[in-house]
Amino acid sequence: MLPQAIDFRAEADALHDLLLTLSDPDWDRETQFKRWTVNDVIQHLHSGDLMAAASVESPEAFTRLRAEVQALRDQGMTRIQETRHRMGDLVGPKLRARWLETAHALADRLAALPTETRLKWAGPDMSLRMFTTARQMETWAHGQAIYDLMGASRPATDRLRQIAEIGVRTYGWTFANRQQPVPGPAPHVRLAAPDGSDWTWNDPSTENSVEGSALEFCQVVTQTRNVADTALRVTGEPARTWMSLAQCFAGPPETPPAPGTRFARAG
Repeated sequence: MLPQAIDFRAEADALHDLLLTLSDPDWDRETQFKRWTVNDVIQHLHSGDLMAAASVESPEAFTRLRAEVQALRDQGMTRIQETRHRMGDLVGPKLRARWLETAHALADRLAALPTETRLKWAGPDMSLRMFTTARQMETWAHGQAIYDLMGASRPATDRLRQIAEIGVRTYGWTFANRQQPVPGPAPHVRLAAPDGSDWTWNDPSTENSVEGSALEFCQVVTQTRNVADTALRVTGEPARTWMSLAQCFAGPPETPPAPGTRFARAG
C-alpha cells in the first residue's frame, strides 16, 4: 500500500481518538487558530477531503466542486462562512463520524491509484505521493489547534517524515506564492527524528541551515508555531527569511502566528 496513504489514514485515526474525548460543548469552543471552533476545524478538514475525493474522481468533478465553493465566495462569504453554509447541521459527533469515514475512503482510493498519477489541486497539479502527504499534513496541522485547546499531548511519530519532506520541498513555493524572489539556495535541513536518527535534506552548509527537532520544524512549516517559540537553530539569511514565512500548504499567502500566540493550554 502507498506509504503516504497509510500515514494519512493513521493521522486521521490519531485525531479521531482525541475527538472521542470531547464533550458536546467542546465542539463549540474557539481554538487559537483564527478563533475557529472545533466544529470549524473538522468541517474544514472534511471539506478538504471531499475536494480531494472529487479530484480523484476526475478533473471535471474537481472543477465543478471548486466552482460551487467559489460561487459562495463571490456572494461575499468568507472561507469559514462558506464552509459552515455547505456543512449545515453536520457538527459534533455526527461530523466526527462522517469526516473519519470520508478520510478512510479517500486514503483507500489514493492507495489504489497508479503511482505515476497526477491530481488537480488549488495550485499546480500534484504527484500522487505529494497529494496524499498534503492530506496527512492538513490533518496533522489543523489537529494541532484542537490538541492545544484541550491541553492534550501528541507523541511525535515517524509519520512526521512525510510532513517534513513537503516542508522542505516547498521552500521555493513560500516565496513564489508571495511573489518574492527566492533569497538564496535552499538551506541544509538536519532534523532529529522521533526514533533518534537524523533526517537531512540539501547540500551540507554551515552558513545556511535549519537544525533541530523534526516536530518543531513541522510545526513551523505548517504555521502551527512561530519559529521564535521553538529551539530550532536557524543560520544564514535565506534560512532565517524562510523560517519567518514558511508555508508548506497551498492557497494564498498566510502569515505565521505571532510569537507566543500558539501554545498548548494546561489540560
